[in-house]
Amino acid sequence: MLITNTDFIPGREIIEIIDIARGSTVRARHIGRDISAVFRAIAGGEIDEYTKLMANAREEAIDRMIADAERIGADAVINVRFTSSQIMQGASEILAYGTAVKLG
Repeated sequence: MLITNTDFIPGREIIEIIDIARGSTVRARHIGRDISAVFRAIAGGEIDEYTKLMANAREEAIDRMIADAERIGADAVINVRFTSSQIMQGASEILAYGTAVKLG
């Protein structure tokens, strides 16, 4: 499965736009991570615990987007984007989405 954030794939012809492919995950903070993060926030610098949490969430959202694209018969997903939103205090959704296409 080809994945790109551009609206074309060099050297490939898009012969059909199928649908929007999407994948999301909701992640909640962990009390142990929160305690470490509080100390890091006081001292300043990157909060590694949250960086890792969000990186893992993005990868899961991408995997789910690819599975959705495969389910609808796509060869590629173009114009891939990410968005996030707070679902409730301490829980966020990461959404990966793009245009599922057939290539010639």
